[in-house]
This record gives sequence, C-alpha cells and structure tokens, in this order.
Amino acid sequence: MQITIIQALLIGLWTAFCYTGMLWGIYTNRALVLSFGVGVILHDIPTALAVGAVSELAFMGFGVGAGGTVPPNPIGPGIIGTLMAITMHGVTPQSALALSIPFAIAIQFLQTFVYTLGAGLPEAANNALKAQKFGKFRFFSNATVYLFATVGFLLGFLGAFSMTTLKSLVGMIPDWLLTGLSVAGGMLPAIGFAMIMSVMLKKEFIPFALLGYALAAFLQLPVIGIAIIGLVFALKHYFDVDGKEEAAPATAATASTKDEEGSRDDWI
Repeated sequence: MQITIIQALLIGLWTAFCYTGMLWGIYTNRALVLSFGVGVILHDIPTALAVGAVSELAFMGFGVGAGGTVPPNPIGPGIIGTLMAITMHGVTPQSALALSIPFAIAIQFLQTFVYTLGAGLPEAANNALKAQKFGKFRFFSNATVYLFATVGFLLGFLGAFSMTTLKSLVGMIPDWLLTGLSVAGGMLPAIGFAMIMSVMLKKEFIPFALLGYALAAFLQLPVIGIAIIGLVFALKHYFDVDGKEEAAPATAATASTKDEEGSRDDWI
C-alpha cells in the first residue's frame, strides 16, 4: 500500500493533535487513539485497532514510569507500528509492536529534549507579564503546546512519508526473524500485565486474579464476561468496606454513651 502526500499530511496533523492533547489532559496520547486515527486515514480500521489494542495491553505496565524511569512513548506503536502493520505485507500487529519499540524509546528521548527546550518558558512568561507585554505572555505561555504540535506533526508526517524506505528495510528481515518478533510482540502484553500487577496486586486480591485466568483459559469466557464477574466482586468489596466504615462511628458513639452513663452512675 502506498501512502499519498495528503494522507501523510493528515497523519501528521492527527499526531500533532494527539501529542498536544497530553498537555491538555485529554489522554489522546494513547496507542489506541493514535492507531484509530491512522486506521481512519488509511481506510483500515480493523488492523489499526488490533495494533492499538495489543499496544495498550503492553503499555499498561512498561508504559508507566516507575520512580525516575522514562517509559517508551505510545507514538511508537500508535503511529509507526500501525503504519507498519497496514502497509507492510507479513507484519502482524504483534510484530509491529515489537518493531516499533525502538521508535518509542527514541521518541521519548526526543520528548525529554523538547521539555528541556521549554524549561525557561515559564520564567519568560512571568517576566513578560510583569512588563505588561501581554502578547509575549500569551506566546510564552503556549509555546510548549506549539513545540509539541510541531514535533508531533513532523513525527507523523515523516513516519508516513518514509514508509517506502522503512518497508525496504523491513523487507530485508528474514521470515524466521519476523516470526520471532511476532512471538515477542505477543509476549509484551503479558510482561506489561506482570509489571503492573507486581505494583498494584495485593495478596488478598490474588485469588481473584487466579480466578480470571481460570475463567479465560479453561472456561473460554470472553473478556466482557470476565469483566462483569470482576465488577460483581469489586462492588461487593466496595459495599462491604463502606458498610464497615459506617458501622464503626456508630459503635464508637454507642460505647461513648455507655461510658457517660456509667460515669454518671458512679457520680450519683
């Protein structure tokens, strides 16, 4: 599949919008959102959503920075990985995820560089406001958004425009290695889940996690069914804890009343 210049421009604009959405707090910088836009532009939504779904599962874990670590950027699989899966023959969503991880890491370093460039912008905006130069104040206040929009557009446009070159490079990869990358890409979601569970999973919730695996592996229950069963347990746990918290103040008040009555009896 050949990407036209119009499609490359649209992908660049979509990447710019999603990238700056991270600054606005609307969570558009997610692999699933990024890939969906690419799928709409290239008229292959099923493949795009498959790449986005696999990437989201993986990025649940290793896409979250723990402490001072810098996670990979979702633009890697969301844009580059989706472009690979749609335009290249033999590249599955799983192998596209594996192939896009180096791009995700490189883009994250680029994002850190952009943040470094904008480190002095708040001070410049503050100085402009003190000098009552409101035009400069508005520019410096929004300069970070302009930077991210420009970088996002370049990433999306150049990624789409250079697919021919990238396709020739991927074509040099032997079939057995592409198969191995597909297997590795299929394992990344499991690694992501393991990483996030090692942080979030408490020992009292381990039986529920094992129950979910059993329902999926042995009973072949779909994800929606497992989610509904999980919701039942979550609501039961929530209401049990809420009821205990409401009962505790009442018990304390009753005990306080009895103590007061007892003290009055002694005093009388």
